[in-house]
Amino acid sequence: MTRFVRQECGFCHGLRLTGGLGAPLTAEAMRDRPIEYLEAVIQHGIPGTAMPGWVPHLTPRQVHWIAERLREGFPP
Repeated sequence: MTRFVRQECGFCHGLRLTGGLGAPLTAEAMRDRPIEYLEAVIQHGIPGTAMPGWVPHLTPRQVHWIAERLREGFPP
């Protein structure tokens, strides 16, 4: 999953997830967001933006793992 986040999320959010086309996904930026919100965004995307939904490609367990790692600070 780490590779998925680095490649797929990093494409828009920057290789270090500090922002790019997409917003930063650093622990500081994600810490106050409810885990349910992060999971919903990962699953369904954000309409009207470049953020796609990943439902067809990720299981609920994988989505939860990503959301938790983003809140904690994604591994370097």
